[in-house]
Amino acid sequence: MNWLDKLERKFGRYAIHNLTMYLIGGYAVGYLFSFTFPNILAWLTLEPAYILRGQVWRLVSWVLMPPSGGIFTTIIMLLLYYQLGTALERTWGAFRYNVYIFSGILFTVLGAFVLALILGLDVVGYGGFFSTYYINMSIFLAFAASYPNLELMLYFVLPIKIKWMAYVYVAYILYALAMGNWMTRTAIIASLLNFILFFLSSRNLRPYTPKEQARKRKFKKQVRPHMTYANGAMHRCAVCGRTELDDPTLEFRFCSKCNGNYEYCQDHLFTHEHVK
Repeated sequence: MNWLDKLERKFGRYAIHNLTMYLIGGYAVGYLFSFTFPNILAWLTLEPAYILRGQVWRLVSWVLMPPSGGIFTTIIMLLLYYQLGTALERTWGAFRYNVYIFSGILFTVLGAFVLALILGLDVVGYGGFFSTYYINMSIFLAFAASYPNLELMLYFVLPIKIKWMAYVYVAYILYALAMGNWMTRTAIIASLLNFILFFLSSRNLRPYTPKEQARKRKFKKQVRPHMTYANGAMHRCAVCGRTELDDPTLEFRFCSKCNGNYEYCQDHLFTHEHVK
């Protein structure tokens, strides 16, 4: 996905690290409201009709809505998603993980407004259908796609490969799509579009596998002492001397035919004389 690579080169430094912890912190705020000011939760839901009337904070505040269920079950679930999200961030990098999560949030907001256009912009009361539940599920599906053979201890007792749990999740999603109303269907499809964008739209999943990520980290560690340039630049063309600081749109590649770690920009990758 070249568009994502280009975005990362331009905006990667703005990525939020440990994003999963912030999401869980938002849930903690939501739980605090539910115990202290329960009536305030009605002001946090994603209701397009109210947003169009000036309550713009609802575009973001709905992510604070805590998941339903008992406190023990919720704690176990949040711990699991923290581990999965942290592992994905290490595998993909903070920027890609940020794009994955925030795209799920954006698609959910867009889905709510599409539903509002169908049902009527003055209709209220379906904001409770839109939550981060299916966004959390997309984290699980992404982890299962990256680590299909990893074993988890179900209920701390039964070892099961995560890909089988993912199949159960997919079956549950299909059942909910078939039996649910249009509010439920819209919430599911919108929340899982990020998974479709990252995986089903890409024919090559190899760059996101743990083995390939480990290989890249090992390679970067080996060449890092030879790739530190002035002003903190990480890439420099061996012919013209330009770095990514001179032009953020430049792309750099190593030449496999040169004897040594020689890096070239796109203007000289195919025109330079090979070093022997």
